[in-house]
Amino acid sequence: MTQGIGEPDGLDRLWTPHRMAYIKGESKPADGTAETCPFCRVPTLTDDEGLVVHRGKDCYVVLNLYPYAPGHLMVCPYRHVADYTEVTPEETAEIAELTQTAMRVVRSVSGAHGFNIGLNQGFAAGAGIAAHLHQHVVPRWSGDQNFMPIIGKTKTMPQLLGDTRTLLAEAWSQEG
Repeated sequence: MTQGIGEPDGLDRLWTPHRMAYIKGESKPADGTAETCPFCRVPTLTDDEGLVVHRGKDCYVVLNLYPYAPGHLMVCPYRHVADYTEVTPEETAEIAELTQTAMRVVRSVSGAHGFNIGLNQGFAAGAGIAAHLHQHVVPRWSGDQNFMPIIGKTKTMPQLLGDTRTLLAEAWSQEG
């Protein structure tokens, strides 16, 4: 039996219109230059506006505007650099240190059971913004991949990004 036009299909809808900006590629640099790069722009904003959780010497930590999971952070060098082989030893060390701290902070705030951590190098590897290196720190919980993202193609986010940023930034400052 096929579904007719206008006939109810029995499925509920969770509307996520904020995802349309991501789908359309808004805020993605068309030319890969620092002038159009959102990761170069974020540090010029206030922490609240840019969703910055922590600012280090060579790198900063920011919430992902289009998170895979609640508390999805990214560690980014301030410098506009695309490839991991091009980061300085100081940037490499700070990326690692901030990633470890991000894991501790997210665990303390949300009780994450695990993490996916990684760099997507180039568009072919899945980098949404390939021109500026950024390491993902994605918290995971047992059973978090339920039917919603798999069948419903929908992620449920229990908290506004600004509230998540405040919670993580406060916990980060206590991390010391």
